[in-house]
Amino acid sequence: MLLLTEIKKNLDGITFDQDLSIKDRLLERSSEILDIANVLVKGTVTYDDGLYLLGYQLNYDITLPSSRSMKPVTLSKSQWVDEVFIEEANADEKADLVEESLVLLLEGDAIDLEESVIDNILLSIPLQVLAEDELESDEMPSGDNWSVLTESQFEALQSEKKKENNPFAALNGLFEE
Repeated sequence: MLLLTEIKKNLDGITFDQDLSIKDRLLERSSEILDIANVLVKGTVTYDDGLYLLGYQLNYDITLPSSRSMKPVTLSKSQWVDEVFIEEANADEKADLVEESLVLLLEGDAIDLEESVIDNILLSIPLQVLAEDELESDEMPSGDNWSVLTESQFEALQSEKKKENNPFAALNGLFEE
């Protein structure tokens, strides 16, 4: 927690370099995440003209299920986060920023760094996660009477079916000698 009164007192802002343990809170909010480790944040928070400017480097190792096989895949992620906060009491002064969602409203007397980190991790979960062997191979999962196709494989199959269903397909080669 970064107290607003402490931030206002320090003209140069407050710097932080922390190792956070947010695994339990993160797993409560997302069942998609299997594990998270080595969550490191390093940055500063400053106060300027009624706004609290938070900027930090976020590094972590996240384990997610593979999009193809559901086996666990660990990814090392690194991202820069910039957020701007305003106290609810001052929100009317900067109403245009609040309406355009350029600033986040603060409830209470502190900025919850862990909450910010959790939100940004959840927002950056990739849609497709593949293990090393899956990246190198085009092999898709399959079973009895089903298989997963890539988009190009599906399009090729559809064009092949169109040719087969053509009512004039039986006439092909009729006039060849």
